[in-house]
Amino acid sequence: MFGENDDAAGYRVVVNHEEQYSLWPVDRELPLGWVAEGTVGSKEECLAHVARVWTDMRPLSLRRRDEDRVQA
Repeated sequence: MFGENDDAAGYRVVVNHEEQYSLWPVDRELPLGWVAEGTVGSKEECLAHVARVWTDMRPLSLRRRDEDRVQA
């Protein structure tokens, strides 16, 4: 998917409308539907950040639906 030089260029953490996280090479245009959340670094640094902040892997729409069911 990514080239060998992507590790040297670095990565950024990106997030979509469902609050799902991914990494993207800094020297590539972001894919449609994803925005940079501000973290840039090595692959390991970015993965560590994602592990800290993405504690609930469920998509936002599912989390909201589950919350609505609990409140009903």
